[in-house]
Amino acid sequence: MTAKRSTRLVALLAVPAALTLSVAAPALAHDGNDSGSQTRHGRDYQVTLLPLNDSGARGTAQLTLQGRQLTVKIESQGLVPGQPHAQHIHGSTTGHEFTCPDTSADKNGDGIVSTAEGLPAYGDINISLTTKGDTSKASGLAVDRMPVADKNGNLSYARTITVSQAVADHISRLHVVQHGIDPNGNGMYDFGKGKSELDPKLPQEATAPANCGTIDSHGGGHMANH
Repeated sequence: MTAKRSTRLVALLAVPAALTLSVAAPALAHDGNDSGSQTRHGRDYQVTLLPLNDSGARGTAQLTLQGRQLTVKIESQGLVPGQPHAQHIHGSTTGHEFTCPDTSADKNGDGIVSTAEGLPAYGDINISLTTKGDTSKASGLAVDRMPVADKNGNLSYARTITVSQAVADHISRLHVVQHGIDPNGNGMYDFGKGKSELDPKLPQEATAPANCGTIDSHGGGHMANH
């Protein structure tokens, strides 16, 4: 990593954990509203991650649920090389139907669906897909524990975590979002698209969604709009 990129990463790591997405956390519920492809390893769910913000970032995610143990495996391509990518499972466990945003979510017309503009579509964080430690909403911007894309923009992620009963009951209503874009193609996060609404010290590029996919319990994958 170059000196400039190291400096950018250090700046990102300084983001306090409190600077997370600001939608009220969903209340817990338990009504058994779930389905999935049953295997000897548990219930399997497939996600097709399609680009947001013309990022070119695509991927697939497989979620396997055994009781309250959730194994998440993600393989994605076209992300910003050498940069950390915040990633989460978003949505509701109380019956509200959230989904992936489309270009109509860009309310200010700047060509970017920002984190705040995407929230009404994809909802609040249920799980922060960190590489280690806490996975709650509080770790939504724990960039030091988020996976980093390799020099070719590829990212591989695998982790097994314990989820709430509400998430286990409603896993098929949720969806996966990865963040971090590079609109000007210079291979780094910069302020070309302005400041992040989460913290003015951060570029919007570092927190804007790069891709999104809804969970499909039958293995197909529902598509996000570009």
